Amino acid sequence: MSTETFFLQAFVYLTAAVVAVPLAKRFGLGSVLGYLLAGVVIGPFALGLVGAEGEDVMHFAEFGVVMMLFVIGLELEPSLLWRLRAPILGLGGLQVTLTAGLVTGICVVLGIPWQQSIAVGMIIALSSTAIVLQTLAEKGQLKSSGGQSAFSVLLFQDIAVIPMLALMPLLATEHVELTGDEHHVAEAWISTLPGWARALAVLGAVAAIVVGGRYLLRPFFRVLGRVRMREVFTAASLLLVIGIALLMTRVGLSPALGTFLAGVVLANSEYRHELEADIEPFKGLLLGLFFISVGASIDFGLIGAEPGLIAGLTLGMITLKFAILLALARGFKLGTDQALLFAFALPQVGEFAFVLLSFASQEGVLGGSITDPLVAAVAMSMAFTPLLLVFNERVLQPRLGTKTTDDRAPDAIEEHNPVLIAGFGSFGSTVGRLLKSQGIGTTVLDVDSDQVELLRRLGLKVYYGDATRHDLLETAGAAEAKMLVVALDSPETTLEVVRTAKKHFPALTIFARAFEWRDSYDLYEAGVQYVYREALDTSLRLGTDVMRELGFRAYHAERATQKFLRHDQESLAYLATMKGEEEATYITAARRRIEDLERMLGADLADDGLERDAGWDPETLREEFSQHPPRAAK
Repeated sequence: MSTETFFLQAFVYLTAAVVAVPLAKRFGLGSVLGYLLAGVVIGPFALGLVGAEGEDVMHFAEFGVVMMLFVIGLELEPSLLWRLRAPILGLGGLQVTLTAGLVTGICVVLGIPWQQSIAVGMIIALSSTAIVLQTLAEKGQLKSSGGQSAFSVLLFQDIAVIPMLALMPLLATEHVELTGDEHHVAEAWISTLPGWARALAVLGAVAAIVVGGRYLLRPFFRVLGRVRMREVFTAASLLLVIGIALLMTRVGLSPALGTFLAGVVLANSEYRHELEADIEPFKGLLLGLFFISVGASIDFGLIGAEPGLIAGLTLGMITLKFAILLALARGFKLGTDQALLFAFALPQVGEFAFVLLSFASQEGVLGGSITDPLVAAVAMSMAFTPLLLVFNERVLQPRLGTKTTDDRAPDAIEEHNPVLIAGFGSFGSTVGRLLKSQGIGTTVLDVDSDQVELLRRLGLKVYYGDATRHDLLETAGAAEAKMLVVALDSPETTLEVVRTAKKHFPALTIFARAFEWRDSYDLYEAGVQYVYREALDTSLRLGTDVMRELGFRAYHAERATQKFLRHDQESLAYLATMKGEEEATYITAARRRIEDLERMLGADLADDGLERDAGWDPETLREEFSQHPPRAAK
């Protein structure tokens, strides 16, 4: 590929992403479906802007999946992984075994040789780690019971790819001679070793990752940190991921599994967040490229020639896997809404299917008459996944998703209280318990039915409900309530709840949780007066304690904190009005506000008059607080 062609292809892929993804997000379809549709549009069967080189791009883009699993590993401490062992082994093991077994049986009944039937069964048992995790993360559902169950199954599937690759050559029905580059690619470092030596080499590679990650990488990154050049640390992060992926490939293992293991080993490292921040942009870009490549690789020519076969394969795979997943979810006591989320998330066939289909073809297990329609059906099943999740979220969940793990009818919300609380995690529950201790009635809504059931067993009155639905807010008494506390874990969902409440219940006073300044701007723009940045109160309390430990008088530390808080509130409200201004104008205004605060607090510190000694005087406090009533962490 010439330099000009390379840049032209890069321009086409980037343009497709920049145009399609914002449009898909605008219509609530999610970025994954946007990427897939972009790939279809620029592919050989639409505009024809990309052609045969799309397969090479796909191999390159698959590295995005490897990076994604490394980042996931960084977020999983070994203790959390150990707690997930039951769903990983139980739910994941049963899903792979049952799906592979049923598909194998169906293929045998259809007259396909048993060796090929087993290969097809193993391939169809896999789901798409990239699409599922990306979509659930965007929707804020990854931490729900259904999302965690889906993650456990995907993790087991990624591990299961290793024995599947090892089993494929044993299923070969014909010998395939590889020559030239094909032979070089298919041959791993250990391919000429005896069986026992191969096993030792594999174990040695895994041990090298674990031991190296625990004892060698920390000193290595510590040395790089002293250089204080971010690009060097970024290069080292990429070197780590690429090196592990190369090692895993050379010993015949899944590179995604190797990088995931490295991420888990480094999850407790002090460099975890830096590594995650460095890898994240590359991961996101490569994943987007991967999804575009999947869309471009859909063979509409074959689909047009064999529409009944491809449609039947796609529908059959999705239906069979959906039925198995739903049965397993109910067997593992997931609530109806979480069971539906789990089942609609995983019925597609995943990206590793392309790897296994290619490997099965190279090893003489499957011929073109089987692999060609399967590739098309796999790509179609992946493309339908975001649509299935949208169907579940917008059509099924409002009607069927309110049942709990006991298949109980939805709780009727008969009480009307002055305060509604949307979200009852660690943040919302603290607010709710404080209000309850003061005799203030609250109606609490949470979208995770399993969490609702647990909280009810703890004696807390919580209702299942999606606060983004205005009809449910009305049922909960929003028309009569005075205040709405939005304490959700997702900024996007928080903004959606706020807009719904503002539109249908304008008399409600809204108190909203924010995570950073950007979220606060969005909430101010939506008309919320009371915006509470999550960490501000804690950080101010810490600063107050530091001042007191340094010898400042208690009243001075408290008063400085209150002044800082009020000034921060005013700055946030002021800067929110400049959201659309040029960056230079915004930076100038922000710097001026910071300087004003430092000047004001410095003047107060330099004042040695008697007014400072009257700091705890009731009259001066009453006067000051009447002029500037304090609010909690904004």
